[in-house]
Amino acid sequence: MALVDLASAEVTSWTNKEGKSIKLELVTATGKDDTLAGVFRLPNGRMATIKASDLSEADAKLLADWKPATVAAAVAPSVFDKFLNGNLVRLAGKSFKNCKDDTKPSKYYLFYYTASWCGPCHRFTPKLVEFYNTYKPASDEFELVLVTSDRSEEEMRKYAEEMKMPWPQLRLTSAEGFKRQFRHPGDGIPNLVLTNTQGELLKTSYEGEEYLGPHVVMDHLAKLLKK
Repeated sequence: MALVDLASAEVTSWTNKEGKSIKLELVTATGKDDTLAGVFRLPNGRMATIKASDLSEADAKLLADWKPATVAAAVAPSVFDKFLNGNLVRLAGKSFKNCKDDTKPSKYYLFYYTASWCGPCHRFTPKLVEFYNTYKPASDEFELVLVTSDRSEEEMRKYAEEMKMPWPQLRLTSAEGFKRQFRHPGDGIPNLVLTNTQGELLKTSYEGEEYLGPHVVMDHLAKLLKK
């Protein structure tokens, strides 16, 4: 059973005594011997504690042998750092909170230009949420940052809540400055732009003046992450 090294967490398939398996992120182990248990992050982001005695014999041993992974080397500075550092928020319950978790990817940024008033965005966003929830828990290679065209933070918040957005968002007050600085291709939304951490364009929703749509960018990133 291969584990994916995520610095302080590991994602793999865990099996209970009844033979049922689910992919979970092991955050830490607590107790020992008869009290040994794992603290896991569920696919929906919630935390759960599972006793070693409730796991299969092989997985109970895996939990007993678990050691925190070595802290990964610091990610090289990105051209986006001065715009994103301290300017990211994430939906927590029904309000935005400052992003205090690590949102710096090792390889790619996926910028999502969107707005609550955009009908096509409402149709596409659930697909992007599914993509993010599928790939992000097991990967520190990319991060998605939403760049809004909304007129108020309340519009942003309601949109994020309705769509159950799990990713960080650039503050409304920083969005226009970010757009002016980087001038990513395309005026229409929904628009996905994939870059490396130094800002080089890898894939966009536009090919010249032709709008191909955000799906081509999402699919391209999926292929990169599977390599």
